[in-house]
Amino acid sequence: MTKNALLKTTALALAGAGFLGLAQPAAAQDDKVSACLITKTDINPFFVKMKEGATQKAEELGVELSTYAGRVDGDHETQQQAMETCIAAGVDGILITPSDTKAIVPITRAAREAGILVISLDTPMEPIDAADATFATDNFEAGRLIGAWAKAKLGDAAENARIAFLDLNESQPSVGVLRDQGFMTGFGIDVKNPNRWGDEDDPRIVGHEATNGNEEGGRRAMENLLQVDPNLNVVYTINEPAAAGAYEALQAFGKADDVLIVSVDGGCPGVQNVAEGIIGATSQQYPLLMASMGIEAIARYAEDGTLPEPSEGLDFFNTGVNLVTDDPVEGVPSISVEEGLERCWG
Repeated sequence: MTKNALLKTTALALAGAGFLGLAQPAAAQDDKVSACLITKTDINPFFVKMKEGATQKAEELGVELSTYAGRVDGDHETQQQAMETCIAAGVDGILITPSDTKAIVPITRAAREAGILVISLDTPMEPIDAADATFATDNFEAGRLIGAWAKAKLGDAAENARIAFLDLNESQPSVGVLRDQGFMTGFGIDVKNPNRWGDEDDPRIVGHEATNGNEEGGRRAMENLLQVDPNLNVVYTINEPAAAGAYEALQAFGKADDVLIVSVDGGCPGVQNVAEGIIGATSQQYPLLMASMGIEAIARYAEDGTLPEPSEGLDFFNTGVNLVTDDPVEGVPSISVEEGLERCWG
Protein backbone atom coordinates (compact mmCIF):
# COMPACT_ATOMS: atom_id res chain seq x y z
CA MET A 1 0.00 0.00 0.00
CA THR A 2 1.34 3.45 -0.92
CA LYS A 3 1.81 6.19 1.66
CA ASN A 4 -1.11 8.19 0.24
CA ALA A 5 -3.36 5.14 0.40
CA LEU A 6 -2.27 4.57 3.98
CA LEU A 7 -3.02 8.19 4.82
CA LYS A 8 -6.47 7.99 3.25
CA THR A 9 -7.30 4.79 5.13
CA THR A 10 -6.01 6.21 8.44
CA ALA A 11 -7.91 9.47 8.01
CA LEU A 12 -11.17 7.65 7.40
CA ALA A 13 -10.58 5.34 10.37
CA LEU A 14 -9.81 8.25 12.71
CA ALA A 15 -12.84 10.19 11.54
CA GLY A 16 -15.02 7.16 12.20
CA ALA A 17 -13.52 6.86 15.68
CA GLY A 18 -14.63 10.38 16.50
CA PHE A 19 -11.35 12.31 16.20
CA LEU A 20 -11.85 15.99 15.38
CA GLY A 21 -10.63 18.02 12.47
CA LEU A 22 -9.64 15.24 10.05
CA ALA A 23 -10.26 15.45 6.37
CA GLN A 24 -9.07 13.11 3.67
CA PRO A 25 -5.44 14.10 2.93
CA ALA A 26 -4.62 15.33 -0.52
CA ALA A 27 -2.00 13.53 -2.56
CA ALA A 28 1.46 15.04 -2.40
CA GLN A 29 1.99 17.62 -5.12
CA ASP A 30 5.77 17.21 -5.25
CA ASP A 31 8.61 15.38 -3.57
CA LYS A 32 9.39 18.12 -1.06
CA VAL A 33 9.80 16.81 2.48
CA SER A 34 7.22 18.17 4.91
CA ALA A 35 7.12 18.17 8.70
CA CYS A 36 5.17 19.39 11.72
CA LEU A 37 6.52 20.70 15.02
CA ILE A 38 4.10 20.50 17.97
CA THR A 39 5.33 22.04 21.23
CA LYS A 40 3.74 22.23 24.67
CA THR A 41 3.33 26.03 24.46
CA ASP A 42 4.62 28.89 22.32
CA ILE A 43 5.34 31.12 25.33
CA ASN A 44 8.06 29.33 27.31
CA PRO A 45 11.48 30.45 25.94
CA PHE A 46 12.52 26.79 25.77
CA PHE A 47 9.87 26.05 23.16
CA VAL A 48 10.43 29.36 21.40
CA LYS A 49 14.05 28.33 20.88
CA MET A 50 12.96 24.85 19.81
CA LYS A 51 10.74 26.41 17.15
CA GLU A 52 13.63 28.61 16.06
CA GLY A 53 15.94 25.62 15.70
CA ALA A 54 13.41 23.65 13.69
CA THR A 55 12.61 26.61 11.45
CA GLN A 56 16.26 27.39 10.72
CA LYS A 57 17.11 23.79 9.89
CA ALA A 58 13.96 23.35 7.79
CA GLU A 59 14.89 26.42 5.72
CA GLU A 60 18.44 25.13 5.34
CA LEU A 61 17.32 21.68 4.14
CA GLY A 62 14.30 22.80 2.14
CA VAL A 63 11.80 21.08 4.45
CA GLU A 64 8.26 22.46 4.48
CA LEU A 65 7.49 23.04 8.18
CA SER A 66 4.19 23.73 9.97
CA THR A 67 4.24 24.59 13.68
CA TYR A 68 1.63 24.17 16.42
CA ALA A 69 1.54 24.58 20.20
CA GLY A 70 -0.69 23.92 23.18
CA ARG A 71 -2.30 26.90 24.85
CA VAL A 72 -0.64 26.04 28.19
CA ASP A 73 1.66 23.30 29.42
CA GLY A 74 -0.51 20.21 29.81
CA ASP A 75 -2.92 21.09 26.97
CA HIS A 76 -3.18 17.61 25.45
CA GLU A 77 -6.35 18.30 23.46
CA THR A 78 -4.75 21.00 21.31
CA GLN A 79 -1.74 18.77 20.66
CA GLN A 80 -4.03 15.93 19.65
CA GLN A 81 -5.86 18.16 17.19
CA ALA A 82 -2.52 19.28 15.75
CA MET A 83 -1.50 15.65 15.25
CA GLU A 84 -4.76 14.97 13.43
CA THR A 85 -4.15 17.97 11.17
CA CYS A 86 -0.63 16.78 10.37
CA ILE A 87 -1.82 13.26 9.56
CA ALA A 88 -4.51 14.67 7.28
CA ALA A 89 -1.91 16.84 5.54
CA GLY A 90 0.22 13.78 4.78
CA VAL A 91 3.47 15.13 6.21
CA ASP A 92 6.63 13.04 6.21
CA GLY A 93 7.42 13.58 9.87
CA ILE A 94 6.10 14.99 13.14
CA LEU A 95 8.20 16.41 15.98
CA ILE A 96 6.31 16.68 19.27
CA THR A 97 6.98 17.56 22.91
CA PRO A 98 4.02 15.63 24.38
CA SER A 99 2.08 17.20 27.23
CA ASP A 100 0.41 13.90 28.14
CA THR A 101 2.90 11.12 27.51
CA LYS A 102 0.28 8.34 27.63
CA ALA A 103 -2.77 9.94 26.02
CA ILE A 104 -0.79 10.95 22.92
CA VAL A 105 0.13 7.33 22.12
CA PRO A 106 -3.01 6.26 20.15
CA ILE A 107 -2.81 9.19 17.71
CA THR A 108 0.95 8.63 17.46
CA ARG A 109 0.28 5.02 16.51
CA ALA A 110 -2.15 6.21 13.83
CA ALA A 111 0.46 8.57 12.40
CA ARG A 112 3.08 5.84 12.24
CA GLU A 113 0.65 3.41 10.63
CA ALA A 114 0.10 6.09 7.98
CA GLY A 115 3.82 6.05 7.19
CA ILE A 116 4.66 9.24 9.10
CA LEU A 117 7.86 9.36 11.15
CA VAL A 118 7.14 10.53 14.72
CA ILE A 119 9.95 11.90 16.89
CA SER A 120 9.46 12.94 20.50
CA LEU A 121 11.50 15.96 21.60
CA ASP A 122 12.56 16.56 25.20
CA THR A 123 9.77 14.51 26.78
CA PRO A 124 9.70 10.73 26.13
CA MET A 125 6.36 9.09 25.48
CA GLU A 126 5.16 6.23 27.62
CA PRO A 127 6.27 3.76 26.49
CA ILE A 128 9.25 5.48 24.89
CA ASP A 129 9.06 3.26 21.80
CA ALA A 130 5.60 4.66 21.01
CA ALA A 131 7.60 7.18 18.97
CA ASP A 132 10.07 6.19 16.27
CA ALA A 133 12.83 8.09 18.08
CA THR A 134 13.38 10.52 20.95
CA PHE A 135 15.82 13.45 21.03
CA ALA A 136 16.10 14.78 24.57
CA THR A 137 18.11 16.02 27.46
CA ASP A 138 18.92 13.29 29.96
CA ASN A 139 16.40 14.88 32.32
CA PHE A 140 17.15 12.48 35.16
CA GLU A 141 20.81 13.48 34.95
CA ALA A 142 19.84 17.16 34.82
CA GLY A 143 18.00 16.71 38.11
CA ARG A 144 20.75 14.57 39.62
CA LEU A 145 23.35 17.26 38.93
CA ILE A 146 21.44 20.01 40.77
CA GLY A 147 20.61 17.60 43.61
CA ALA A 148 24.22 16.55 44.06
CA TRP A 149 25.33 20.20 43.88
CA ALA A 150 22.79 21.31 46.48
CA LYS A 151 23.79 18.49 48.84
CA ALA A 152 27.48 19.32 48.52
CA LYS A 153 26.81 23.04 48.92
CA LEU A 154 24.93 22.46 52.20
CA GLY A 155 27.52 20.04 53.56
CA ASP A 156 26.55 18.57 56.93
CA ALA A 157 23.42 20.74 56.97
CA ALA A 158 21.98 18.61 54.15
CA GLU A 159 20.97 16.04 56.76
CA ASN A 160 18.44 18.49 58.20
CA ALA A 161 17.44 20.31 55.02
CA ARG A 162 13.85 21.42 54.48
CA ILE A 163 13.16 20.97 50.76
CA ALA A 164 10.28 22.38 48.70
CA PHE A 165 9.56 20.76 45.33
CA LEU A 166 8.07 22.98 42.62
CA ASP A 167 7.10 20.42 40.00
CA LEU A 168 5.57 20.67 36.53
CA ASN A 169 2.08 19.18 36.86
CA GLU A 170 0.28 16.08 38.04
CA SER A 171 0.81 14.13 34.79
CA GLN A 172 3.12 11.25 35.60
CA PRO A 173 5.52 10.00 34.42
CA SER A 174 6.93 12.96 32.50
CA VAL A 175 10.01 15.12 32.14
CA GLY A 176 8.93 16.64 35.46
CA VAL A 177 9.16 13.27 37.19
CA LEU A 178 12.59 12.56 35.70
CA ARG A 179 14.03 15.85 36.96
CA ASP A 180 12.34 15.58 40.36
CA GLN A 181 13.53 12.02 40.95
CA GLY A 182 16.97 12.88 39.60
CA PHE A 183 17.27 15.69 42.14
CA MET A 184 16.28 13.37 44.96
CA THR A 185 18.82 10.78 43.86
CA GLY A 186 21.57 13.39 43.73
CA PHE A 187 20.57 14.73 47.15
CA GLY A 188 20.47 11.26 48.68
CA ILE A 189 16.72 10.80 49.09
CA ASP A 190 15.09 7.38 48.62
CA VAL A 191 12.75 7.89 45.65
CA LYS A 192 10.61 4.78 46.23
CA ASN A 193 8.89 4.41 42.82
CA PRO A 194 11.17 6.26 40.37
CA ASN A 195 8.26 6.74 37.96
CA ARG A 196 6.33 8.96 40.36
CA TRP A 197 6.88 11.89 42.66
CA GLY A 198 5.07 12.29 45.95
CA ASP A 199 5.38 8.76 47.34
CA GLU A 200 8.63 9.44 49.22
CA ASP A 201 8.69 9.50 53.03
CA ASP A 202 11.92 11.42 53.67
CA PRO A 203 11.22 13.90 56.51
CA ARG A 204 13.26 16.58 54.74
CA ILE A 205 10.56 16.96 52.07
CA VAL A 206 8.24 19.88 52.87
CA GLY A 207 5.92 19.07 49.98
CA HIS A 208 5.25 19.12 46.24
CA GLU A 209 3.31 21.77 44.33
CA ALA A 210 2.55 21.94 40.59
CA THR A 211 3.64 25.10 38.73
CA ASN A 212 2.80 24.33 35.08
CA GLY A 213 6.35 25.49 34.40
CA ASN A 214 5.60 29.20 34.51
CA GLU A 215 6.37 32.18 36.75
CA GLU A 216 2.86 32.64 38.11
CA GLY A 217 2.67 28.95 38.99
CA GLY A 218 6.07 29.11 40.69
CA ARG A 219 5.00 32.08 42.81
CA ARG A 220 1.75 30.44 43.86
CA ALA A 221 3.43 27.11 44.63
CA MET A 222 6.12 28.80 46.70
CA GLU A 223 3.54 30.72 48.70
CA ASN A 224 1.67 27.49 49.45
CA LEU A 225 4.79 25.65 50.62
CA LEU A 226 5.94 28.56 52.76
CA GLN A 227 2.63 28.26 54.57
CA VAL A 228 3.48 24.60 55.24
CA ASP A 229 6.99 25.37 56.49
CA PRO A 230 8.26 28.97 56.67
CA ASN A 231 11.72 27.59 57.57
CA LEU A 232 12.31 25.68 54.34
CA ASN A 233 15.80 26.30 52.99
CA VAL A 234 16.10 24.42 49.67
CA VAL A 235 13.84 24.85 46.63
CA TYR A 236 13.92 22.50 43.65
CA THR A 237 12.18 23.98 40.61
CA ILE A 238 11.18 22.21 37.40
CA ASN A 239 12.49 25.13 35.32
CA GLU A 240 13.76 28.69 35.51
CA PRO A 241 10.43 30.50 34.98
CA ALA A 242 9.09 28.61 38.02
CA ALA A 243 12.28 29.53 39.88
CA ALA A 244 11.76 33.22 39.09
CA GLY A 245 8.24 33.05 40.53
CA ALA A 246 9.50 31.22 43.61
CA TYR A 247 12.11 33.91 44.21
CA GLU A 248 9.45 36.64 44.04
CA ALA A 249 7.43 34.85 46.71
CA LEU A 250 10.50 34.34 48.89
CA GLN A 251 11.30 38.05 48.62
CA ALA A 252 7.76 38.93 49.69
CA PHE A 253 8.15 36.67 52.75
CA GLY A 254 11.60 38.12 53.56
CA LYS A 255 13.21 34.72 52.95
CA ALA A 256 15.14 35.25 49.71
CA ASP A 257 18.57 35.31 51.38
CA ASP A 258 17.90 32.15 53.42
CA VAL A 259 16.93 29.72 50.67
CA LEU A 260 18.99 27.85 48.07
CA ILE A 261 17.19 27.59 44.70
CA VAL A 262 18.20 25.14 41.99
CA SER A 263 16.63 24.64 38.59
CA VAL A 264 16.81 23.21 35.07
CA ASP A 265 16.75 24.83 31.60
CA GLY A 266 19.77 27.03 30.85
CA GLY A 267 17.91 29.86 29.14
CA CYS A 268 19.69 33.22 29.10
CA PRO A 269 17.41 34.81 31.75
CA GLY A 270 17.91 31.78 34.00
CA VAL A 271 21.69 31.77 33.61
CA GLN A 272 21.67 35.52 34.34
CA ASN A 273 19.74 34.69 37.52
CA VAL A 274 22.58 32.34 38.46
CA ALA A 275 25.03 35.19 37.88
CA GLU A 276 22.92 37.42 40.17
CA GLY A 277 22.68 34.79 42.92
CA ILE A 278 18.92 34.29 42.54
CA ILE A 279 19.48 30.69 41.44
CA GLY A 280 22.41 28.78 42.91
CA ALA A 281 22.88 26.40 39.99
CA THR A 282 20.93 25.29 36.94
CA SER A 283 21.25 22.38 34.52
CA GLN A 284 21.48 23.67 30.97
CA GLN A 285 19.81 21.84 28.10
CA TYR A 286 19.86 22.58 24.38
CA PRO A 287 16.40 22.82 22.74
CA LEU A 288 17.63 24.33 19.47
CA LEU A 289 19.84 21.26 18.97
CA MET A 290 16.96 18.87 19.74
CA ALA A 291 14.72 20.46 17.13
CA SER A 292 17.35 20.92 14.44
CA MET A 293 18.45 17.31 14.82
CA GLY A 294 14.81 16.26 14.61
CA ILE A 295 14.36 18.05 11.28
CA GLU A 296 17.60 16.51 10.00
CA ALA A 297 16.33 13.07 11.01
CA ILE A 298 13.04 13.55 9.15
CA ALA A 299 14.87 14.70 6.01
CA ARG A 300 17.30 11.77 6.20
CA TYR A 301 14.54 9.26 6.84
CA ALA A 302 12.59 10.54 3.85
CA GLU A 303 15.71 10.05 1.74
CA ASP A 304 17.06 6.68 2.86
CA GLY A 305 14.85 5.32 5.67
CA THR A 306 17.54 5.48 8.36
CA LEU A 307 17.49 6.95 11.88
CA PRO A 308 20.35 7.76 14.29
CA GLU A 309 20.97 5.20 17.01
CA PRO A 310 20.17 6.02 20.68
CA SER A 311 23.06 7.18 22.84
CA GLU A 312 25.06 4.45 24.55
CA GLY A 313 23.28 3.04 27.58
CA LEU A 314 20.09 5.03 26.89
CA ASP A 315 16.91 4.42 24.91
CA PHE A 316 16.95 7.93 23.40
CA PHE A 317 19.43 10.25 21.68
CA ASN A 318 20.97 12.44 24.40
CA THR A 319 21.39 16.06 23.30
CA GLY A 320 23.48 16.96 26.35
CA VAL A 321 23.27 18.73 29.71
CA ASN A 322 25.70 20.86 31.76
CA LEU A 323 25.48 22.20 35.30
CA VAL A 324 25.96 25.98 35.30
CA THR A 325 27.28 27.70 38.43
CA ASP A 326 30.04 30.02 39.57
CA ASP A 327 30.24 28.10 42.84
CA PRO A 328 31.54 24.67 41.76
CA VAL A 329 31.72 21.78 44.24
CA GLU A 330 34.02 18.79 44.28
CA GLY A 331 32.69 15.71 42.50
CA VAL A 332 29.98 17.50 40.50
CA PRO A 333 31.12 18.60 37.01
CA SER A 334 30.00 22.08 35.98
CA ILE A 335 30.63 24.96 33.61
CA SER A 336 30.94 28.62 34.56
CA VAL A 337 28.21 31.22 34.20
CA GLU A 338 30.32 32.87 31.50
CA GLU A 339 30.30 29.67 29.45
CA GLY A 340 26.63 29.13 30.24
CA LEU A 341 25.83 32.59 28.85
CA GLU A 342 27.73 31.75 25.67
CA ARG A 343 25.58 28.62 25.22
CA CYS A 344 22.25 29.92 26.51
CA TRP A 345 19.04 30.57 24.63
CA GLY A 346 15.94 32.73 24.96
